[in-house]
Amino acid sequence: MQVKAFLESAITEALAPQYLEVVDESFMHNVPDGAQSHFKVTVVSDTFDGKRLIARHREINALADEALQGPVHALALHTYTPSEWEARGGEALSSPKCLGGSK
Repeated sequence: MQVKAFLESAITEALAPQYLEVVDESFMHNVPDGAQSHFKVTVVSDTFDGKRLIARHREINALADEALQGPVHALALHTYTPSEWEARGGEALSSPKCLGGSK
């Protein structure tokens, strides 16, 4: 399974996002090459209007369930409504450096 493509497809189909970025950050961690284990997902969608952060994350986690049962170890979620995204200036948070392993 190509996890990045799977996540992009599942999220796009379900949420019709105005903005979606799925980044494989596995290379930043102490995992074998090609592990597809750590991802950062930034989603901007009208479907998040009126939903608390936990509900947004549960929605993405449900869409990613197949990947979470397999190769994905970590899924960093950044979920915004269009107005929240605009207020941020259209920029997602940067990922912190890995605290585990040797990388």
